[in-house]
Amino acid sequence: MRRYVIVGNGVAGTTAAESIRQVDKAGKIDIFTDEPQPFYTRIRLPEYLAGEVDEEKLVVHKPGWYHEHSIELHLEEPVVLVDPEKREVQTTKQAAYPYDRLLLATGSHPFVPPVKGAAKRGVFTLRSLKDAEKIREYAASTKKAVLIGGGVLGLEVGNGLRRLGIEVSVVEFFPRLLPRQMDVPGSELLKRQMETMGFRFYLGARSKEIVGKARVEGVVLEEGPTLPCDMLLFSAGIRPNLDLARSLDLEIERGAVVNDHLETKRPGVYAAGDLVEHRGLFYGIWPASQKQGEIAGINMAGGEASYQGTVMSNRLKVAGIDLISSGNIDSDRNLKDLVRKDEGKFVYRRLVLEGGVIVGCILMGDISGHREILHAMENRRDVTAFKGDILAEGFDFQKLER
Repeated sequence: MRRYVIVGNGVAGTTAAESIRQVDKAGKIDIFTDEPQPFYTRIRLPEYLAGEVDEEKLVVHKPGWYHEHSIELHLEEPVVLVDPEKREVQTTKQAAYPYDRLLLATGSHPFVPPVKGAAKRGVFTLRSLKDAEKIREYAASTKKAVLIGGGVLGLEVGNGLRRLGIEVSVVEFFPRLLPRQMDVPGSELLKRQMETMGFRFYLGARSKEIVGKARVEGVVLEEGPTLPCDMLLFSAGIRPNLDLARSLDLEIERGAVVNDHLETKRPGVYAAGDLVEHRGLFYGIWPASQKQGEIAGINMAGGEASYQGTVMSNRLKVAGIDLISSGNIDSDRNLKDLVRKDEGKFVYRRLVLEGGVIVGCILMGDISGHREILHAMENRRDVTAFKGDILAEGFDFQKLER
């Protein structure tokens, strides 16, 4: 009987366990996590902040799911040491567990820039349900909040706080919102729409110091004003959790380097999710982690599967604003494109084309046909025949599937 140890109970680790069980019905699977909850969706944490969902609705797999799949889940028992010679892991409970195949799915942590005063009370990051609980409790006595970072997570967290009646200001180092997901015209339209909702934006700005006595009272911007606030949240990107990978002397660039089988340079040791670098790319998005977990699990159990990468795609939903950005958005306008824009309705639809193939898209305010468009991108479908009307209202997107 083969023994599998999975370090991390996020989407990569859980999907890997599920894939292992589909291939190997009898193997022993142990999953270790430092969190007190079974697998839950981090994507919906901003909704939890706003009080729109409770903890039960966040949890994807209840304890019964692990029992049904013969998976042993070790809550609040993180792995602190891996002995590759003995092929065993040790946990904080000073217990040792042997393995034949090991998966590192240790995820990532929020990046906190070196800003003076960042240790003050009222300064937060959001990565876990425990973080969200602390933020929601503190927000009960908050009137003004500042978000450092205008990325996808930052805007969604900001909306969660806004729905609690808190005035939200966003400080973004780049000169536009969502610099990786939006071009200049789309970003400007998004900014204007969010301003009508009550957001305040400080773009091209950098935080200099967080001021206050014991707790945060404001943030000083370089070459700018001091923004008063009762709460401050950093949403400035993530960094992979690489302590165990380093202890195993794995190859590390931006993340732990893996091959197409999601295996590291150590035979029998695999990695998936936010700590992984594959073919020079570090994804840090849910779809990539899920697919990597699936491929890793199949291969750990003796199957044959190859990871070919994931199309970079992000979806943002803020108070009714639907936005999907995927692939090469070509911000510098080097490629041909198709655009439909309606400023009055805050609609912006742009398809980036290369040789008749859609290689990138921005769909804001109207995401109709997004599944077919993304499918056409993945399959490199030539859409030359539809270029004249693909963005017209009422276009039959099923034509892209035929």
